[in-house]
Amino acid sequence: MIALIVILAIAAVACGAWAASTTVESRSGSRASLRAIDDYERIDSREEAMQESIGARVFAPISRGIGNLARRLTPVGYTTNVKRKIVLAGSPPGYEVDRFLVFKLLGLASGILWIGLAVTLLSGHRLLAFLVVVVAWGACFFGPDILLDGQITRRREEIERRLPDTLDLLVISVEAGLGFEQALERTATAVPGPLSDESRRMLQETRMGASRADALRALDERTQVDDLRTFILAMLQADAFGVSIARILRSQADEIRTRRRQAAQERSQKAPIKMLFPLAVCIFPAIFVVVLLPAVIQIFKVF
Repeated sequence: MIALIVILAIAAVACGAWAASTTVESRSGSRASLRAIDDYERIDSREEAMQESIGARVFAPISRGIGNLARRLTPVGYTTNVKRKIVLAGSPPGYEVDRFLVFKLLGLASGILWIGLAVTLLSGHRLLAFLVVVVAWGACFFGPDILLDGQITRRREEIERRLPDTLDLLVISVEAGLGFEQALERTATAVPGPLSDESRRMLQETRMGASRADALRALDERTQVDDLRTFILAMLQADAFGVSIARILRSQADEIRTRRRQAAQERSQKAPIKMLFPLAVCIFPAIFVVVLLPAVIQIFKVF
């Protein structure tokens, strides 16, 4: 009986996850151009409803109910924090707020599944069963947050890695006679990556009427990278005081190169300390066994 309950719980969680994923995807795609002209000729509402996919007819109401329940159970301010994190992650496909909240709710509800599995398979080992339930439940509940934070970290590292090359190309382009916007557009084409995507978005905002200062501040809010923030502050000061942009770009490129070299030297100096643990735990015992074991065997043979 317990095994049957566990199997049904697994099936329910899998169906809920699949329904949430497909429904949010279909909603974010804005229903693919509203059917075409022959849809207007349908009169029978039942026939029109049957033309929808099974996901839209069966699982969509379930998913909407789960999404509404997830929003009601979400603490105040958590949804805003999730939206901000998704923006910092670059708004990757599959990271919608509704889908994130649904998976968090399913992760919370999966505790019933893990408890049933532990009771069924590890009934004679209470401590091991407790540890398995805690680890699996925590992985399911905090998994979406961990994946999103990892996406943010990788994006920030990519921006930091691309920033010196981008500034060098900006310096060359501006000193060659291009304006800042034209130089930024050329650099975004030459150096692909998340920084180039954000640069294009900033240029699009300026073309739509935003000032350069506002577009730069919005770029800082979407990235939250220290080196890029320093560059943005320098550009804002250059706009405010009328300083030459080429000179500011040159000084910022040199400064960021220097900080990058210092960070590499700092990481290299930390390497010996980080190597102590694997040396002491993994390598030294094996060396002691190889070196001292023959001597110990000879001593036991003699005595």
